[in-house]
Amino acid sequence: MSSYASLLKSPGVARIIAAQLTARFPFGMLSLALLLHVEHVHDSYAAAGLVLAATSIGQAIAGPLTSRWMGRWAMRPVLILTTVLCTASIGTIALVEMPVPLYMAIGLIAGLSMPPVQPAVRTIYPKMVNSRQLTPLFSLDASAQEIIWVLGPVITVFLAVQISTVTAILAAVGILVIGSTWFISSPEVGRVRIPLSRRRLGAVLGRPPVLLATVTGFLLIGACAAVEVGVVAAFGEGGSESGIILAIFAIGSLIGGLSFGHRPIGPAALAMRMLGVAIGLSLAIVSLNFWWLALTMLIAGVGIAPALAVMFAIVSASVKFSETAEAYGWVGTGQLIGAAIGSAIAGFVIDASGASGAFVVAAAFAIGGVIVATMFRRWHPDLRDRDASPIPDTEPIAVQPS
Repeated sequence: MSSYASLLKSPGVARIIAAQLTARFPFGMLSLALLLHVEHVHDSYAAAGLVLAATSIGQAIAGPLTSRWMGRWAMRPVLILTTVLCTASIGTIALVEMPVPLYMAIGLIAGLSMPPVQPAVRTIYPKMVNSRQLTPLFSLDASAQEIIWVLGPVITVFLAVQISTVTAILAAVGILVIGSTWFISSPEVGRVRIPLSRRRLGAVLGRPPVLLATVTGFLLIGACAAVEVGVVAAFGEGGSESGIILAIFAIGSLIGGLSFGHRPIGPAALAMRMLGVAIGLSLAIVSLNFWWLALTMLIAGVGIAPALAVMFAIVSASVKFSETAEAYGWVGTGQLIGAAIGSAIAGFVIDASGASGAFVVAAAFAIGGVIVATMFRRWHPDLRDRDASPIPDTEPIAVQPS
């Protein structure tokens, strides 16, 4: 914990972490709020899963594009534009009842305009700390974000049950506006300039660690999305148990991140962390009893933040600084496609065979993550004796003849 305490004493680090967490807090509310809202309106988890999938696909498409735009037009203009469009779209979903195809269309627009806070802040981090502190900072970030997933579902379920699903969505919109404004006004957002990448869009996926992080992120977040749908289906729209279970899932991740995130990252690190997630989710299939799910979700959660920290670190260490935002955009895209597919498959399986099927889907995604991380461990850089700083951008310097 002393290493994390010294990190927070670095100038601006605590503030930028708090600002970006606030800006991203609605992400821990919106998927569940939209799920509850659409299911309430149309009485179908399949319909709700389709709307979540459309929103996630929009985010997936936008991730690399908006991240790359920050190198062309700077961070602030891109963040301001996307925040305005996103709040308008999500507000429309909350306030206007529509057929499922229209919900999907507006959800797609909301996803396309989701502010790229995560790629922005992870591009800023290497400029705020020294190279030794970067891997612990990624771990602290991955752990701290679990506050979003601890409180977000609980707040969402409380508002949806006690007041309405519309209120739950509008609360998320309000926090999005406040958090994004705070983050956008941070000095570092205006100070750090991303060099314009000279490579074509998508070329960064040619770097094996980026592709590995993208694919395993797809499988990890696909598993988490299936869990979220399964938990809500298991305890019903009006059950407070769903928020508690999802909070325990996130608490496990927070514990894992703080306990293991600072450890050196070897070639087997990602596979081992994914294995813990797979074991917990496989055990969850046995029973939908509240206490059993609480225990298995705690076990599964322990591997999530450490796995994400490894993904962030191997990406950072493998790309040039001008490519970092786009690289994290692609990793985010992989995760969002995983969320879209995981929630959609889980929704259809629940309608066909009940809530337990969602946990089978989740376990299958997590086991797939273990297999991929193990088979392609040669793509995983060994960071035990090196830092995770991005590769410096270099270019020829014109010299006047003497």
